[in-house]
Amino acid sequence: MKRITTHLFASLLVLVVASQAVAAAPRDPAKVGGTLSYGEFGRPATLDPITSNEMTSLRVTELIFNGLVGINERQEIVSELAEKWEVTESGRVYTFNLRRDVTWHPRAGEAAKPFTAEDVLFTYRIMMHPKTITALKVRYEFIDKVEKVDDYTLRFTLKRPILNALAKFSFKIIPQHGPRNPNFLTRDDPFVQNPIGTGPYIFDSVAADRSIILKANPTYFKGRPNIDQFIPRPFADQNIMTEALMLKAIDMIVLVNPRDLTRIQGSSDFILQPYNALSYSFFGYNFRNPVLADKRVRKALTLAVNRQEMLDSFFNGQGTIISGPFAPGSWAYNLDVAPAPFDPQQARELLQEAGYTPGANGIMQKDGQSLSLSLKVPIEKESEAVKRVVLAFSNYLKAIGVDVRVEFKEWQSWKEDVFLEHNFDIIFASWVFDDSADISSLFHSAEIGPWKNNFGAYSNPQVDSLIVESKLTLDHEKRRTINRKLHAVLADENPYTFLWTLTNYTAYNRKVRRVAIHPYKFFSFADEWFIADK
Repeated sequence: MKRITTHLFASLLVLVVASQAVAAAPRDPAKVGGTLSYGEFGRPATLDPITSNEMTSLRVTELIFNGLVGINERQEIVSELAEKWEVTESGRVYTFNLRRDVTWHPRAGEAAKPFTAEDVLFTYRIMMHPKTITALKVRYEFIDKVEKVDDYTLRFTLKRPILNALAKFSFKIIPQHGPRNPNFLTRDDPFVQNPIGTGPYIFDSVAADRSIILKANPTYFKGRPNIDQFIPRPFADQNIMTEALMLKAIDMIVLVNPRDLTRIQGSSDFILQPYNALSYSFFGYNFRNPVLADKRVRKALTLAVNRQEMLDSFFNGQGTIISGPFAPGSWAYNLDVAPAPFDPQQARELLQEAGYTPGANGIMQKDGQSLSLSLKVPIEKESEAVKRVVLAFSNYLKAIGVDVRVEFKEWQSWKEDVFLEHNFDIIFASWVFDDSADISSLFHSAEIGPWKNNFGAYSNPQVDSLIVESKLTLDHEKRRTINRKLHAVLADENPYTFLWTLTNYTAYNRKVRRVAIHPYKFFSFADEWFIADK
């Protein structure tokens, strides 16, 4: 994926960006209509852009909400809810002039309310409230204050200039009349299941099979989207989802199982389209368990796993083995840090160095306790490939004397175990990033707590310091150097066993046209898609 290269502070005293909003052109009637249903793993837990922390949810919010700015297909910053903006000489004050033709999706029986500066103020305040649990908070700590100049003008003052600040104003805006609680947002608020946005699609209802019905917004400020309805359908098994596509029960799969690529490619009814995503899979460790707090044990678990063999066997080699916390497509990835080798002998030696000796049953023991760990996997990820990955992981670890108990959990239950109760030893999961290379929510010690992304309670003062230093610098090359060091430290620390980034493919029926995919938000350009055979 191309990174955003708009540097706001280079060679300019005052930057004025006047991306004037242009009246939306009428849609071609021949392209309007039809329904697009697409398959996803599992159902979204929440449908708002603040509490959501998994991609199934965030992809839906991309259809419902807008930010002040957006990113176009050429990865350029463009106007959305803000029609123009100005940046002062210091690089600390951003003034946004808002569009005046935007309305919120109407609630049943109510007239649509206008979008104003109050909604932006409300979103920022509720997002940053201490009782709002969101991964976004750490991303926007650089903002000092937000002021309403008038109903359609806002002024953001930053604590300090930062690189690529404008791109960060793509966070989604929610209405002040949306949440029940006007101060902070929780997952119990009705708004998170019944959202109101300004985007191209309006939340309508949830069907009996948990499919979400999204209907075209007839008053969307960019013009009514072409497709009448988007319907995200949840699946618990990749094989069933592929069958549904082949039988034309759904029109699209967001992420195709690599094992099904050949089968789909062999049909003239479908298009396979690759797209970039800054993502990777990992086994993550809970440092609250004293066993896993020992760096030697974590290193041993990583060395015991033959990642290349798993990638080749279970994903047809469609990916890249990684060595650290940034995806290989990121500018922050350190290519000089090699992935840990497959070395079960060294793994055994490290366990012995940590005080473990083989027991009668072959399982390592220490102080009379067997080295036995739980591995929790969300049941929605219980695809054939994932089953094989976790079974292989268990077998690799058994070969060095570590007992792994695999537990498949229902999605919501898994998230509560991991992010709320922290009741796990190891998890198998994936992260998807934007290209800011901001990993502070994953590894900074301030992000330890309920529903925060540092679920494993990893804490390292050196890592904290490097993360802060990376955020403070305005020199892109210096930031790259800092992140390369951060990469090396975390590769050595092994808070995760970093696995791989997979090559992503979407598959869709040929009747769906002009499909452009946003690298990590997917549906950013979906209002331009259309269905040729309605």
